[in-house]
Amino acid sequence: MTPIRYGMVGGGPGAFIGAVHRMAAALDGEYDLVAGAFSSELSRSRETGEALELDADRIYGDFREMAVAEAARDDGIEAVVIVTPNHLHHPVARAFLETGVHVICDKPMTTTTEDADDLVRLAAERDLVFAVTYNYTGYPMVKEARRRVASGALGALRKVVVEYSQGWLRTLLEAEGQKQAEWRGDPDRAGGSSALGDIGTHAFNLVHYVTGLETRRLFADLGTVVDGRAMEDDAAVLLELEGGVRGVMIVSQIATGERNHLRLRLYGSEGALDWCQEDPNRLRILDPDGSETVVYRGGDNGPEAVQATRLPGGHPEGFIEAFANLYRGAAAAIRKRMSGEAPVDGTAVGELHVPTAKDGALGVHFVHRAVESSRMGSWVEVPGGSTNSYGAT
Repeated sequence: MTPIRYGMVGGGPGAFIGAVHRMAAALDGEYDLVAGAFSSELSRSRETGEALELDADRIYGDFREMAVAEAARDDGIEAVVIVTPNHLHHPVARAFLETGVHVICDKPMTTTTEDADDLVRLAAERDLVFAVTYNYTGYPMVKEARRRVASGALGALRKVVVEYSQGWLRTLLEAEGQKQAEWRGDPDRAGGSSALGDIGTHAFNLVHYVTGLETRRLFADLGTVVDGRAMEDDAAVLLELEGGVRGVMIVSQIATGERNHLRLRLYGSEGALDWCQEDPNRLRILDPDGSETVVYRGGDNGPEAVQATRLPGGHPEGFIEAFANLYRGAAAAIRKRMSGEAPVDGTAVGELHVPTAKDGALGVHFVHRAVESSRMGSWVEVPGGSTNSYGAT
């Protein structure tokens, strides 16, 4: 197959996630990076573009210029990857959707609910793929967990506990000029939330992906622990899912010593499961009598996990491979749109699920409702229904 030509906005000098996206996109040979506006400073954009061996005339200092110029080319980009600070996600995505380019956007999709809903509408109107990089859904054992929940193996779901704890912001790192901390601590660039917007959206999405259930209400407590920080760095959220399922979310970026501790535990009437992102090749299954079974990636897994697996069991797979599964799914969806076929729906065996603009919008609504709940000190309703592409199990 001819690789999908893509461009990148963001991901220049000092960035972390841009390189991760480029590695993930390259892993299966489905994409070819041909253009980029890696920084709003042309010299810095050129620095990255030249290092990536791009043609000089396809390295830009402005994303709007890039959208117009690439649309005018016979060999222009077919997809754009957005890895900028949050406040730019909406204008960048809109600029490329308007020129007929498919979008792969980092989370959170936007900083406002109005902008999120706008992108959902525009992507549908233009019949374009809009993928949001909730990359943890790409892990094979996450897919295995989803399959087991859907099969009824846990019985009636009763309790959800999800945690995403980091410790990298235990000090006022943004005051030292650290690029990643600096923009995440700036309300103008990060949006109305820092910790929830940055990592809480991943935890929220993981719950929805594995359970297929909507969150109906939430009660949030957002706090700023480090003196001098402008935004929250720690949060706890009570969740009420469909059917009265109870949930607890713990999100922290000041949990000293923690790296990327994303963990999901689900408790049902007939069993439970436990998955941790820092040990992603195992899924722990608990029986009512307290006995447990560990299921491994590459073992007796369902077809969804098998499709997301590249290596035999015992050869660890991790973050880049999970990210690449999302890119492989997005490539399948883009190829279907380009050929006039129906878009991938993420449910058929043999097709990797792609988190959509609807899932991105759901995450944005979650963040804003959590901020409101914390401010009011009360439970608030959470919009859902048609915004969740995962569907009830």
